[in-house]
Amino acid sequence: MAETRPIPRDKGVDNTLALMAEGYRFIPNRTRQLKTDVFQTRLLGQTAVCIAGEEAARVFYDESKFRRRGAVPKRVQKTLMGEKAIQTMDDASHKHRKQLFMSLMTPERLRLLNIYVTEEWRSAVERWSTMEEVLFFKEVEELMMRVACRWAGVPLRENEVEMRSRDMGALIDSFGAAGPRHWKGKTARKQSEDWIEKIVKAVRKGKLQAPNGTALQAMAWYKQPNGKRMTTHMAAIEVINILRPIVAIGRYITFGAIALHEHPETREKLAANRGDYSQWFVQEVRRYYPFGPFTGARVRENFVWQGYHFRKGTLVLLDIYGTNHHPDLWVQPEKFRPERFRDWKESPFSFIPQGGGEYDLGHRCAGEWVTIEAMKTSLEFLVRKMEYDVPDQDVSYSMARMPTLPKSRFVIRNARPGRY
Repeated sequence: MAETRPIPRDKGVDNTLALMAEGYRFIPNRTRQLKTDVFQTRLLGQTAVCIAGEEAARVFYDESKFRRRGAVPKRVQKTLMGEKAIQTMDDASHKHRKQLFMSLMTPERLRLLNIYVTEEWRSAVERWSTMEEVLFFKEVEELMMRVACRWAGVPLRENEVEMRSRDMGALIDSFGAAGPRHWKGKTARKQSEDWIEKIVKAVRKGKLQAPNGTALQAMAWYKQPNGKRMTTHMAAIEVINILRPIVAIGRYITFGAIALHEHPETREKLAANRGDYSQWFVQEVRRYYPFGPFTGARVRENFVWQGYHFRKGTLVLLDIYGTNHHPDLWVQPEKFRPERFRDWKESPFSFIPQGGGEYDLGHRCAGEWVTIEAMKTSLEFLVRKMEYDVPDQDVSYSMARMPTLPKSRFVIRNARPGRY
C-alpha cells in the first residue's frame, strides 16, 4: 500500500449535537478550521470521514471505491426516501433501476411537464388574484404537487391536494430532523405509501388505466433483473421518489422568488433573458441557497486517496453545500451572482446541488432536468406573467435547520396577472 498519513481529526467524542447546531456549516466550519478538505469525526456513535471539493466529489462518485448500501440511516429511509429505494442500491441492480427512472426523462415527457407547470401557474395566478395574502411556499408546494401527479399519471382529487402536498412536504422536511418534524415525516411516509400502493394495485388489477409513458405505468409494470415485478409496496415507494422531488422544487422556486426580491436588478435581466440569463439565474439559485447539506456512502474496499487511507466500511460524507460554496471553485461564493455561470465549464463534480457524476449510471438525481425546466417556467411567471407586492417580513433562513426555509415562508399580496 502507498505511504499514507493520518486523516485530520475533529475534536470531541461525538459531534452529533454539533451537527444539529451548525447544520449546513458543520463540515465547512471544520474544513476551514483544520485547513483541509478531508477530516474524520464521530456522528451517531460511528466514525465518519467528511470530504469537500471537486476532487472529493470525483472520488466519491467512483463506484469502484464507494457503495450506497448501509450508508443511508434507517430513520432517513423511513421518512425521506423509503426503505430499500433506488438511493440505497449498488452495481447492476442500481443501474437497472436507474434506467427505469431515466426512461421517464425523454424530451417529449419533459415538454409535457413544462406544459403542466405552465397550466398550473396560470390557474394559481387566477386563484391568488382573489386572495388578500398568499403564503407563497405553501401555495407553490401545492402547485408542484398538482404538476407531479399529472406528470406521473397519479389521480389526485381536488379535495386531496392540500393533504397530499402536506405529506410530501413533511417527507422532505424530515431530513436532518429530530422530534416532531421526524415524527411527522414517518406519519406522512405511511400515509403516502398506503395511498400510492392502493393506486398501483388498482392498475395491476385493471381497475385503473395508467397513461402510457408515465411513472405510474412504468413503476407498476417494471420487471427487475430477475424477471419479477416489484412488490406493490416497492412500486409505491419508487412512484413517491418521482412525486416527492418534483414537490421539492417548490423550495427552489421560493428561494428564486426571494432572490428576485433581494436582488431586484435581476428582474429585468430575467425578463430580457439575454445570453441565456434564465439558465444562469436558475443555476445560481441552486448553488447559492441551501438545499441538500451532504450525502453519504461507505468505502467499498480499502484505498488511498491524496495520501489518506480510507478503510473498508467507513462512512464518508460528501459536503454538497460546502462544495457549491468552495472558495477554490467559486469566486466570492457567498455572493449571489448569476453571471458566474456565463463561462462555467459544466464540471459534473464542482456543482452538485442534486449530486454529481453521470446521470445515466451513477447516483446523480435523475430529475435534475425537471428541476431546471420547472424553475425556468416558474420564474417566467414571476417576472413576466404576474405582478405582486412583497410586504415587510423576515425572509432570512436558519443554516442549522436542514432542510432550511425562509422564516416567513415568503408572503406576497395583491397578486394579479402581469402586463407583459
